[in-house]
Amino acid sequence: MFDRPTIIDDAFVRRVAAQDFPAPRSNIAPFSISAPQLVDLFDTQIMSRHLDLWARRSKGKTFYSIGSSGHEGTAAMAAATRHTDMAFLHYRDAAFLIQRKKQFGGLTPLYDMALSFAAAADDPISGGRHKVLGCANTFVPPQTSTIASHLPKAVGAAHSLGMAQRLKLADAVLPHDAVILCSFGDASANHSTSQGAFNSACWAAYQHLPMPIIFLCEDNGIGISVRTPGGWIEANFAHRPALHYIQCDGADLNDAVRGCREAVRFARSRRRPVFLHMRTVRLMGHAGADVEASYSALANIEAAEAQDPLLHSARILHEQAGFSGEEIVGRYQDMRARVDRVAQDALAKPRIETAADVMTSIEPIQGFKASPPLPDASARDALFAKDQRNLAKPVTLAKSINFALADLMQRYPNVALFGEDVARKGGVYGVTQGLQDKFGAARVFDTLLDEQTILGLAIGMGHNGFVPIPEIQFLAYLHNAEDQIRGEAATLSFFSNRQYRNPMVLRIAGLPYQKGFGGHFHNDNSLAVLTDIPGIVVACPSNAADAPAMLRECVRMAHEDGKVVVFVEPIALYHTTDLVEANDGEWTAPYVAPAESQSINFGELHQHGNGSELAIITYGNGYYLSQQAEAELRASGIDLRIIDLRWLHPLNDAAIVAAVADCRNILIVDESRRTGSLSEKLMTILAEAGRGDVTHRITAEDCFIPLGPAAELVLPSRESIIAAAKAAVA
Repeated sequence: MFDRPTIIDDAFVRRVAAQDFPAPRSNIAPFSISAPQLVDLFDTQIMSRHLDLWARRSKGKTFYSIGSSGHEGTAAMAAATRHTDMAFLHYRDAAFLIQRKKQFGGLTPLYDMALSFAAAADDPISGGRHKVLGCANTFVPPQTSTIASHLPKAVGAAHSLGMAQRLKLADAVLPHDAVILCSFGDASANHSTSQGAFNSACWAAYQHLPMPIIFLCEDNGIGISVRTPGGWIEANFAHRPALHYIQCDGADLNDAVRGCREAVRFARSRRRPVFLHMRTVRLMGHAGADVEASYSALANIEAAEAQDPLLHSARILHEQAGFSGEEIVGRYQDMRARVDRVAQDALAKPRIETAADVMTSIEPIQGFKASPPLPDASARDALFAKDQRNLAKPVTLAKSINFALADLMQRYPNVALFGEDVARKGGVYGVTQGLQDKFGAARVFDTLLDEQTILGLAIGMGHNGFVPIPEIQFLAYLHNAEDQIRGEAATLSFFSNRQYRNPMVLRIAGLPYQKGFGGHFHNDNSLAVLTDIPGIVVACPSNAADAPAMLRECVRMAHEDGKVVVFVEPIALYHTTDLVEANDGEWTAPYVAPAESQSINFGELHQHGNGSELAIITYGNGYYLSQQAEAELRASGIDLRIIDLRWLHPLNDAAIVAAVADCRNILIVDESRRTGSLSEKLMTILAEAGRGDVTHRITAEDCFIPLGPAAELVLPSRESIIAAAKAAVA
């Protein structure tokens, strides 16, 4: 009862030999598919099936055995699309990937899949790091099983096609007439991430913006153990505004080819989104360890097996290409032998052997793409013609970022800036004010109010040659969309063995001390959500002198190295001008043009003062508050230096240790919460360097930030820094 793979395998051989084919599931007419095309698609389907059977029978030798059995009809979509139509795949789409690789030519899809199943180091997509469906040659970025997380970036990639065409972007990777494919299961269609992607695609199409995307819903009626109500997918999607709905039967090659061709033709010619509802079946349960009989009646399992797509394909081969049952079974058994031979070879290949080899893929290849030269002086003068008065005087942090963004957008034609309210309004704090006037609505634009869509848009645009600069309005707003960074952008280099890049500079207004709005949602001080993600960079400028050079370095890393960079901007310091006394102007600085500016390299610290009795290590608002405390500390006889980290992740351990090597005492000032904060990492770094006994810290409390003056009760302050510094040297 429980060995369903063997039951399914034996049933195919027995029934086809007897020409006991299932009847069509509905009134489906033969379609214009030539006999060679039918045979080619059938070979793809049985290759995918035998890979599944091998994986299920090779326990302990293969890994992550979520199979594709029952979903082999997706080979029809590969046949209907071009290899330059980027595809973000459901994890059950092995048949699609095999067919696409076959059509591209010169590749070895069977061997490649076997290497991936075996976690062999020779696996051409992940290098043995994970069993994923992907191929750099055929525009299939690798996907894992995070539910629905790939849909927002597929929408972003589709949007980027029209953008690249309008901007005549030389860096574009995809042809302007490409379509984007995004496939997923019926259960995933209910996920909030999916719903956001559908909504954003329709929102764009409703406004007549190009959105050539095919949402391929592979409806097998179940998500792990939870049944999808009958008719739910059709009821939910058949009548959505601006979404063209098509149905097809994925178990029947005739209807699968018809539906896929119709969907591709519509998306390519109309440049509008399509929802292709493909009926499939799920065979062999959810995954290798899943015992479907524990939650499904045997009658339901057998009913699904009776509709095995391979049985339907055998019927069509018999009826339309004249193949006998014996000939079809012979082809099936030949493929079994071929898969077994290749599988044994794949299992003999070495796997990754060192931690260093695993981790190499986290860091994209440096200098992958050279930055363009700086614009000539006359072009820059024209860009800033209306800003001459502001350029002639010291500016705030917010204005310095604004000027830096303008310079960067002039230098990098592939940079686009977007988010909530960033265009005409210029952002909640005016940081992006005037940039749409300078660069147009195609490069500076407002998005709908959905952080998942904003980040997905950035990831998808990065696939097509852009360096996106999305903005998340407040740090607290990141959390409902964090998986787009953690699960998608940050992992792409890892799962593709550095063949795919996710360049972006994500700007986030954050950190505490803001008055006005106040409260937790506009004063979130939790950076831990970002600083434990491998491979990304987190930067935090504290002042107008540093911000432009740091932002230029961030864009350089994104453009040249494909890095995912997060640029956290302290809200409370945006418009701060004074340091100690009213009108002292000490927290402003002249804006220095790129050609005249000194660079601030990734990991480079800043040191204020040279005292050796106490070193204060801090960042952001902590750097500002520590400088406020400096005069009183010096007056009390404490000779100190203040170190601004600037780069918060990954921390430059060696530079930090060296910066305090000649200091007798160390105080860490951290505006984040005590638990899970940067201060914990800094304490560890210094303890491992033998300085733990002279290191102290002051942090925010493990608490959300309240509204109004009460906020000051849970955050470091000038006064508490003074007290902590005095205690540290006592």
